[in-house]
Amino acid sequence: MEEKKRLSVVIEHWIEHNQSHIGEYEKWAQKASTLNLRGVQTEIEEAIGKLSLVNHHLEKAMKALTSP
Repeated sequence: MEEKKRLSVVIEHWIEHNQSHIGEYEKWAQKASTLNLRGVQTEIEEAIGKLSLVNHHLEKAMKALTSP
């Protein structure tokens, strides 16, 4: 497989993988909230925000990769 195509596949995988983690983190942030663990909830939500930012940059990389 051509290296550029492989990179595209890898980046797409990373984005999907991160989305999967975000979904899990959201569930645990909610559980922390239910347990009245606000500090834990806040930190998990902070992690969600950082991972969302990572995906934003990966999406920009994918666009740059597929642009002419």
